[in-house]
Amino acid sequence: MSTNINAGQLYTVAEVAAMMRVSKMTVYRMVQSGTIQSIRFGRSYRVPQSAVRDYLEAANRGSDYSI
Repeated sequence: MSTNINAGQLYTVAEVAAMMRVSKMTVYRMVQSGTIQSIRFGRSYRVPQSAVRDYLEAANRGSDYSI
């Protein structure tokens, strides 16, 4: 995936989990299923700030997104 994302706008899986108050495993499942956009760096993932915002906005609208 090729994206123009500023490194300051990326969160680790642990940071996303803490923000959403869910486990890291839940975030990994969201990443694997494509529910939330992510970028892979070697063996780890980073989640763009915009992806977190989009997910939370969709969840607040009552979309099909669910944790």
